[in-house]
Amino acid sequence: IGQSSASTETPGISSPGRTVRVLVGKAGLDGHDRGAKVIARALRDAGFEVIYTGLHQTPEMVVETAIQEDVDAIGLSILSGAHNYLFPRVLELLRERQADDIVVFGGGIIPDEDIEALKKAGVKALFTPGTTTQGAIDWVRANGDDAMLDDSGDLVTSPEEGAICESFQAGRMGWRWY
Repeated sequence: IGQSSASTETPGISSPGRTVRVLVGKAGLDGHDRGAKVIARALRDAGFEVIYTGLHQTPEMVVETAIQEDVDAIGLSILSGAHNYLFPRVLELLRERQADDIVVFGGGIIPDEDIEALKKAGVKALFTPGTTTQGAIDWVRANGDDAMLDDSGDLVTSPEEGAICESFQAGRMGWRWY
């Protein structure tokens, strides 16, 4: 596995003096991990420190690993259809462990009609088939850690300050992110 030539500090993420840490998790019984490995490698090559959990993790295992590894963000890959349970459960466990400052995002096979409810539950972004790895990298760079909030805890709204992408469609490019 090659080394990244990217800076150890990622713009837009408030982790001064250290590399941004992202956990890529495969929760549930889903046994397909190619996409998770692709995004993990892309994030690593972009300068993030990536912890990959491997297959068949419980939400409890994902959260425990995230806390132990002191990650800034959790990216869940879900292809099994269990997204309406797994995402909210991870968010609930993070709140219980007082670690809800960890940003949760994800990707996989997630029907459009489920996306809004997951976002309301606290999932910051959902990447569906066709998303480029660069699109996911750019989102994590702008939205990982607590970069979505300013010093007073208010949502940041200008892109140069790390705004949340609520909904962006780039149909001519063939990908979308929520």
